[in-house]
Amino acid sequence: MAAPGQATDILAGAGRPLSFLSSIPGPAMTPQDHILIVDDDREIRELVAAYLERSGMRVSLAANGREMRAALDKGSVDLVVLDLMLPGEDGLALCRDLRAGERRNLPVLMLTARNEEADRILGLEMGADDYLVKPFAARELLARIRSVLRRTRMLPPNLQVTEAASVLAFGPWRLDTNARHLIDEQDVIVALSGAEYRLLRVFVDHPQRVLTRDQLLNLTQGRDAELFERSIDLLVSRLRQRLRDDAREPRYIKTVRNGGYVFSATVEIREERA
Repeated sequence: MAAPGQATDILAGAGRPLSFLSSIPGPAMTPQDHILIVDDDREIRELVAAYLERSGMRVSLAANGREMRAALDKGSVDLVVLDLMLPGEDGLALCRDLRAGERRNLPVLMLTARNEEADRILGLEMGADDYLVKPFAARELLARIRSVLRRTRMLPPNLQVTEAASVLAFGPWRLDTNARHLIDEQDVIVALSGAEYRLLRVFVDHPQRVLTRDQLLNLTQGRDAELFERSIDLLVSRLRQRLRDDAREPRYIKTVRNGGYVFSATVEIREERA
């Protein structure tokens, strides 16, 4: 939701008139990528939709959670642009619901008028694939949408084998990739936040390999670099707690001085469900 007078800046940026939109060709996209924009500000919805449609995308609009669910039920959507400050159910609640349901892999780009780091971290932990603060330039929104779509459609080399597996096992642990949670040797489920799951998935897909913070950023779907590099160490610490891994003598996630981290466990791919 934008403050009064912000709608023009959100798309035009730097005070340029909206007429500039028609002269800027959008980058090549998959034909008719379907983008759902969820924002209670009608002017912003329509301005964003106009720009994305000029870039060759199909766009649907929703003002709240109810309309978002109705739009999703009508057909396939490739990405949701979701405003944080919605009336009723806010963007965080809607993102959390998406990640808990059958659409848990649907890419979400979160928008907000608030530039608080805590809000951005929380949005990412709820499962957002990227985060953009208002006001923003139209080109940046388009670039981020394009980047998220590319990352979610591109299968990393190490995932060519593991993507089909329901369970990835290491030590006494099993990672259920369908339910997105951990299971210990006593069959007790350990819940993971969206950010924790994505980071662990990167580690188990790249065992015995040193990963820098930049690589972890890219492999966890390209979060905002400044934000995520500051929080990656915190996420590693929390993930170690989930794995009951002693940070002083870690068994699974080891710190490489001036290098990053390495997942030192041997990973077994299982076809059966956990």
